[in-house]
Parts: sequence; structure tokens; C-alpha cells
Amino acid sequence: MHNEVDVSWGEAANYRFDLRGVEPMDKEAAREWLDAQFTALECEPIRSVGKVLTVDKVLTVAQAAGEDYFSKPEHREWAVNFARATSALLGRPIVRVDVPSMTIGY
Repeated sequence: MHNEVDVSWGEAANYRFDLRGVEPMDKEAAREWLDAQFTALECEPIRSVGKVLTVDKVLTVAQAAGEDYFSKPEHREWAVNFARATSALLGRPIVRVDVPSMTIGY
């Protein structure tokens, strides 16, 4: 199956991660990776309901990491791991992360 994650900061700044040929991340490893990034980047929950939804973690980690983590070659491994974790946790072949509007599309 072809999996792809797009992370966007608007029309002029869209980063596509084609996961064809990339080893998939299992759900538990993906959850641990995303949780570690959420903590390391000092992310704050979007909603005040007490529970942090997976989509909220994906959005806040992308936002906290910033566009540089998706655009610069020195962060390529981190960005691919973000895409692998996002794909595994959301379970969709195509995921679009729109950072400015804080939305995820499939």
C-alpha cells in the first residue's frame, strides 16, 4: 500500500513524504515516538478536556517543530519519522497536515 504524508505551511510551503519503500512504524512505536516529541518540544494540549487526541498531538508537534524540521536536509530523518508515526497512528494511506489552520485531512 502507498502511504504519503503532506505537511503544509500554506500553498508555497508544502512538504510531501512518500513512504513507499520506507519501513512502516508499528502503532506502539509510533505512539511512543510522538509522545516523546510532544514532551521534548514542550507542546501544550489544544483542548482543555484533559485528554490529548492523537490528531492534536500530530498538529502540535508539527507546529512546535516548525517548518525548518520539514524543509531542511539536516532534519530529514526526524521528518520521515514524523510521517511514519503519523501514518501509523492515523491509519490512512494519505494524510494532509495543515499547520496554519491546525487541521488534518485524509
